Amino acid sequence: MASNVAPPVELSFREEGAGAPILLLHGLAGDRLVWNAVFPGLSAAFRVIAPDLRGHGETPYPSGSSETMDELEADVLALLDRLNLPAVHLVGFSAGAFLALRIALDHPERSRSLTLVSGAAYCDAHQKAVMERWWTTYDQDGPDAFALRLLKDLYYPDWIEAHLEVADVLREAVVHWDFTAARAWGQALTAFDEKNRIAALRIPTLMVQAMDDGVVDASHGRILRQTIPGAQIRILPQTGHMIPSERPTELVESIVALVQKAESNSAVAGP
Repeated sequence: MASNVAPPVELSFREEGAGAPILLLHGLAGDRLVWNAVFPGLSAAFRVIAPDLRGHGETPYPSGSSETMDELEADVLALLDRLNLPAVHLVGFSAGAFLALRIALDHPERSRSLTLVSGAAYCDAHQKAVMERWWTTYDQDGPDAFALRLLKDLYYPDWIEAHLEVADVLREAVVHWDFTAARAWGQALTAFDEKNRIAALRIPTLMVQAMDDGVVDASHGRILRQTIPGAQIRILPQTGHMIPSERPTELVESIVALVQKAESNSAVAGP
């Protein structure tokens, strides 16, 4: 890890359930609330921890931070140490999937399994353009236009029509959000590229992708499946980027199946 990395931040987190530990990592400009719909299904059988990453949710953004992947990774590892968790089942969504992949590659001994939700092995030109469009819209057209842009990019249209309350909540929320950390993380993500390392993964791995994702194209899931030995993929039709909100039942089923398989294989293999 680079010597100029800011010291780890003590992450705020939600924890429920008992059993094998699952760590849920949210995405850019999000927080642990993105996992609300999956918490009941997962915590019924497992110990589930969902932190707010630095500068997001209830975790502060420290002076001098650049929201680099090295900083975020150090924060997560410090949280695992604080909770006395040698290894966890990693689940990451969107930018959190990038972070989960990075942790699994750098510290395979801390990872029992890996689930990448709306994830990728690298940040492509489309993802960079989407993020740039978000901040340009916010700066030039204001919070209302920014909220509308997010709704169009993040959700499947039919789902939004059936959940119009989400649009109202988002429009109200963006007025009060501080996007300093999110912008910094987005800038750091533009250099993210682990294509040359993912073939080395040797832990049970699953990709859950959305067919109609406007941020991370579903083709990234196929690339990951073809490159990571033994990896599985589930592609959800008529679904946008926000899989944890739009398809929580299917996501819980997928995570539970992977975790149970990984735990069973671990028990057979022994210490």
